[in-house]
Amino acid sequence: MADHPIRERLEDLKQRKAEALQPGSERSIARQHERGKMLARERIEYLLDAGSFHELDMLARHRNADIPERPYTDGVITGWGLVDGRKVFVFSQDFTLFGGALGEVFAEKIHKLMDLALKVGAPVVGINDGAGARIQEGPVSLASYGGIFYRNVLASGVTPQVSVIMGPCAGGAVYSPAMTDFIFMVDQTSYMFITGPDVVKTVTGAEVTQQELGGAMAHAAKSGVASFVSPDDKACLDDVRYLLSFLPSNNLEEPPVVAGADDPGRLCPELVDLMPDNSNQPYDLHSVITAVVDEGDFFEYFPHWAKNIVCGFARIGGQSVGIVGNQPMHFAGVLDIDASEKAARFVRTCDAFNIPLVTFVDVPGFLPGVDQEHGGIIRHGAKLLYAYCEATVPRIQVITRKAYGGAYVVMNSKSIGADLAFAWPSAELAVMGAQGAVEIAYRKEITTAEDPVAKRAELIDDYSERWLNPYVAAERGYVDDVIDPADTRVKLIAGLEMLRSKREELPKRKHGNVPL
Repeated sequence: MADHPIRERLEDLKQRKAEALQPGSERSIARQHERGKMLARERIEYLLDAGSFHELDMLARHRNADIPERPYTDGVITGWGLVDGRKVFVFSQDFTLFGGALGEVFAEKIHKLMDLALKVGAPVVGINDGAGARIQEGPVSLASYGGIFYRNVLASGVTPQVSVIMGPCAGGAVYSPAMTDFIFMVDQTSYMFITGPDVVKTVTGAEVTQQELGGAMAHAAKSGVASFVSPDDKACLDDVRYLLSFLPSNNLEEPPVVAGADDPGRLCPELVDLMPDNSNQPYDLHSVITAVVDEGDFFEYFPHWAKNIVCGFARIGGQSVGIVGNQPMHFAGVLDIDASEKAARFVRTCDAFNIPLVTFVDVPGFLPGVDQEHGGIIRHGAKLLYAYCEATVPRIQVITRKAYGGAYVVMNSKSIGADLAFAWPSAELAVMGAQGAVEIAYRKEITTAEDPVAKRAELIDDYSERWLNPYVAAERGYVDDVIDPADTRVKLIAGLEMLRSKREELPKRKHGNVPL
């Protein structure tokens, strides 16, 4: 019996798919590995659960007559698979084909993927490793970028969007990651910038390397662009999986609940002795966070930028939570421009994806100074205030020590909508610290006293006793309970459980006008 014609066609299909699986040259593949970088397909296979990837548009090819080579995939691999059993869409740019440059077909594949992810309500992980727009395709490639940007905005706050920068990302290409929820970068092998070192040198005369200008640590510590930095590709993809474990698939779902071995009734006696005798002495907020969360497991957001505020994801009683807290170890935990922006972005992200917020407060105020005022601390501080006021997820405040002035109000106070507010006995709720308050309110009494130094000390002691405690606020209901620090975890678990059924609607409107 002669071979059925379909067998020839199957052989042809097999050959085409074999070409698509390794379209880049051996030399380009070797160079990618020499740089310590994984291939586009290797990254997808490592990120997703084994055997779960379903590829889309594997046989797509460009249709530009000016480019003689027409390899399958056209430089980007797209499809869906599973991460911890949950559906995730992924695209991975292939630097071994056209340097990962974006053309019309390349973009059409990403457009299709993003549209599908939004329809079914699943996250998109975009792995970026490309040289920007494909020059041979001119304005077509620019319009193709616009299609990606537009879809980024449509999906914003609906499905999680994660950008993973694993090589170059320059020019207009940076704006898609900038509009996603999280940006991961790999130290030493990835970079992002609008204009590269050559242009910077031509225009300004300054000499700067790619890494100095737009490397992972530059964006993680200085610009506030990279949320997370990892030492290599595999560690980075591990971190992406870890992040996704805290997030729901879309804004209509709740985050996954992971019941662990950590006892919900566990007390935290170590917190009782944490607070220094002198309220001007620092302590590490991380000690508080790791004590109260499940198994001390905390995934910090922007750990290298605006260190005076700590943000990140954890679980408390199995529930995903977003944690925000002032860090006394850096600038005494004051709020400044960068800290306000970092926390505002985090609060809005948690609110968009139904993740309850736990806020630890130890804030002496906003950072004073000409640079801060002229840099717009009023406008930037208002972003954090706006973010908390707008958030409808469960919100719990824990005041550990200083809660002074407007900065206390901004840090998720009862007056701006916190559902529960707890204070430790060490809490100090006041308009300002004792010394500043006395200098303003009792200046005349001090200057006319026989012994101004003794009078000042007496007034400071009196102010401290009257105001630097949680009880005046507790009497008025601005604090729901003053608690033993050892009970913090138990109180948070009970509060979060009670608030699980919280439903709150904002007024109907097109959108609010955030003080950007």
